[in-house]
Amino acid sequence: MPTRSARTAWDGGFEDGSGQVELSSSGLGTFEMSFPKRSSDDGGGATNPEELLGAAHSSCYTMQLTALLGQKGGTVHSIETKADVSLGEDPAGGFRIHTIALTVRGEVEGVDEAAFLEAANDAKAQCPLSKALAGVDSITLDATLESA
Repeated sequence: MPTRSARTAWDGGFEDGSGQVELSSSGLGTFEMSFPKRSSDDGGGATNPEELLGAAHSSCYTMQLTALLGQKGGTVHSIETKADVSLGEDPAGGFRIHTIALTVRGEVEGVDEAAFLEAANDAKAQCPLSKALAGVDSITLDATLESA
């Protein structure tokens, strides 16, 4: 498998600085970021590490789930996964990711609810990003099979 790259350029200090994160491998874009926007409720029109982590985790999880459902004989019509990443204080100092809440909804033919839930839970355990995030206190899953 190839190595993928992203690059961040930052100017200024932690609280008054700003930067851009670039999706270097794909060339798909460069996105603004800053601490004040990172810590605002609405994100201030910029991205942040937690949002990027959520995007990475939800996409990795979705691909893993799709593969597992195919192995079970399912025909995937659609999968939608949301990852809510919560940053909080670390008792040891600084900050840390405390929780990631995955919410997945799928329209899949050829599997019942039990098979879908089994694949959903297996995907959570097998997804490479889930494995990389083993230090997160809690990764929860809310999975629902909707009619296909």
